[in-house]
Amino acid sequence: MKILANPLLLRAAVVLVCASCAFLFGLLFIRLLRKNLAEEGDLSVNAVPSLETMPLHLYNTVIQQLKQQKHELQVQSQAEQRRARTSENFSQAVLSNLSCGVLVFGMNGLVKTSNPAAKAILGFASATGMGAEDIFRGAVVRPAKSTAPGVLADESADESVLLADEISAVLREGSKRREIEAEYETPAGEKRFIAVTVSAVPAVDGGLLGVACLINNRSEMEEIRRHQELQGEISAEMALQLRTSLTTISGYAQQLANSRDPELAKQLATDIAHEAAQLDHSIGGFLTRKHAAQAAAVGGLLD
Repeated sequence: MKILANPLLLRAAVVLVCASCAFLFGLLFIRLLRKNLAEEGDLSVNAVPSLETMPLHLYNTVIQQLKQQKHELQVQSQAEQRRARTSENFSQAVLSNLSCGVLVFGMNGLVKTSNPAAKAILGFASATGMGAEDIFRGAVVRPAKSTAPGVLADESADESVLLADEISAVLREGSKRREIEAEYETPAGEKRFIAVTVSAVPAVDGGLLGVACLINNRSEMEEIRRHQELQGEISAEMALQLRTSLTTISGYAQQLANSRDPELAKQLATDIAHEAAQLDHSIGGFLTRKHAAQAAAVGGLLD
């Protein structure tokens, strides 16, 4: 009773009892926490089975499935490679047997693909890796001529346009196909007349892969065209000469019909005969040259 009556001792006893209870509660809480952590660790280890814990037949099944997938991927890859080789061989065969030349320029302006016909027409052993400026070397595009009567030529037709510039324009702008003609000289110095179709090569996404040029050698046709123009000029000159001679002969004949002088009539008859002889000589020479030129042109085409 004396102890309970002392307030200091009573306070110390209360503090001791509270501290003991807190220690016991803390110890109990730590044990429960350790137990929960141990149970969670056991669950995580059991949730992920290792290769040693897997059944043998399940392991073999997984291995077989992986081998089957690997085999299918190999077969698919080999099939894709065969299709790619077949497509490439087909494209090469088509390009090699085309009579027209084919040049394909990449976006860098250099030739990526060319066929034998292009090499033969342009006179290069190999055009791969060359630019349009190096291949065509100043070849000038022939301006388009209007065939409609009474239509004046465009003043811009006098300005020379290079064939290489046309190709660069299509490559730069991605414009539509252009069909142009130009006089071309091979590295060996042979002059040729070529017709070139320049087309943009579009990509699947709408972009531009490059430019393709189809080249045809029109030298023989151009020679025939020039020959026809020359023959037309000669024919026009011959027609004018024939008309002049006929007018002269007609004038002599009228004078002869109205003349009563024997000497004058004799002179007019001589002039008429002389003019007729000259006319016969001119027409005969023209026909001879025409037949010879036609025979030469036919022989050139046959060759």
